[in-house]
Amino acid sequence: MKRIPKPVFFIVAILILAFAATAVFGVKYYDGDIQKTVIKGIEDIRWGIDIRGGVEATFKPADNYDATDEQLDSAKSIIETRMVSNGITDYELYADYSSDRIIVRFPWKEDEKDFDPVAAIDELAATAKLTFQNTSGEVLMDGSAVKSAQAGVNTESGSSTEYMVMLELTDEGAQTFASITEQYLNQQIAIYMDDIQLSAPTVQAVITGGHAQITGNFTAEEAVELANQINGGALPFSLETASYSSISPTLGSNSLTAMGYAAVIAIILIALFMIIRYRVPGLVAVIALIGQLALSIAAVTRYFNVFTSFTMTLPGIAGMILSVGMGVDANIITAERIKEEFYSGKTLDAAIEKGTKNSLTAIIDGNMTVVIVSIILMLVFGPSNILSWIFGASTTGTIYAFGYTLLMGVISNFIMGVFLSRVMLKSIVGIKCLRKKWLFGGEGK
Repeated sequence: MKRIPKPVFFIVAILILAFAATAVFGVKYYDGDIQKTVIKGIEDIRWGIDIRGGVEATFKPADNYDATDEQLDSAKSIIETRMVSNGITDYELYADYSSDRIIVRFPWKEDEKDFDPVAAIDELAATAKLTFQNTSGEVLMDGSAVKSAQAGVNTESGSSTEYMVMLELTDEGAQTFASITEQYLNQQIAIYMDDIQLSAPTVQAVITGGHAQITGNFTAEEAVELANQINGGALPFSLETASYSSISPTLGSNSLTAMGYAAVIAIILIALFMIIRYRVPGLVAVIALIGQLALSIAAVTRYFNVFTSFTMTLPGIAGMILSVGMGVDANIITAERIKEEFYSGKTLDAAIEKGTKNSLTAIIDGNMTVVIVSIILMLVFGPSNILSWIFGASTTGTIYAFGYTLLMGVISNFIMGVFLSRVMLKSIVGIKCLRKKWLFGGEGK
């Protein structure tokens, strides 16, 4: 076996524990009387409706405007875009076309203390601002220049599966857009909804007829979504709140606290079992498990910029717990394989090398099936809502949360429980006082 230098174990272990501490508690400091957050911890998680409660609001077009179904879809798209951009994944959103109403349910903010439903819904109901900007952020044209947008198929490409978004501009907008496309030919123009970038197409020709096409690798759903978002910025009406109310949580803060204590006790018991049963491999597994939990928590708190903020629901917690079980199982498989190699007469180094290698296939097979299921759950019940017309919008956020935390947990298991645990194991075996078979699950010295 090719040994890894002995200091590597201590370096990796310290880094994992330090990362876990910052992921759980966050990093904050005070600037005078104002607390500023550098890294978000557990207390900064946005809890779902089922845990902390939230708001239910009904919106309608202002001034009794008679909106079409397409206009309601566009207004609904605005609200959805704002919620997703704010990391709200536990929400229910649907339109009642017969009465020109949009109904939405969403959780309180993570730092909400006054629980004021009026303040919570103001941002969602605000009139959308659509702008076309250059790469330096200069506004070149706003939504008033767009007459309509709709999804279509690019028949000129010879393929019936190339979806696009077709824009029709107003007379004044057509003149403005012609000047813009002439000035920015072969350059990108970004389309923004409020402060959210929707698309950044490249100008491929000077467009003078008042009709433009946005092409790209769109699916049918993506093309429809972008068209609705653009239409939302050009709606002839604003939204007003028809009614609102607070939603009580089904779990409550006391139950959440009890769940937290139960989780700590469970982790301690698991750690004791692993160390007593498997000794050194068990100790390594416990450190890796702490790292896995920390990485899973970081995935829901926006610890890294690659992760979006996330709403944690009861099914989301269940997904995290299930992934922890899979992480423990992966380390048990490895430790048992090492013990089997001892029974066959292998030396300490040979048993660790062979045991870690033989366990890898079983771990990957078991985890990959879960990865596939998690991705399917996220695609079907996530913000893309691929099959929400079958299962209903009310199930979207909760099932998405389960798939998301389960997927993040499995990925964390691969990083911590499969890769780094093997690095630590092959490093710690080089420490002279620990080079005894019984410390690694074998018998004798």
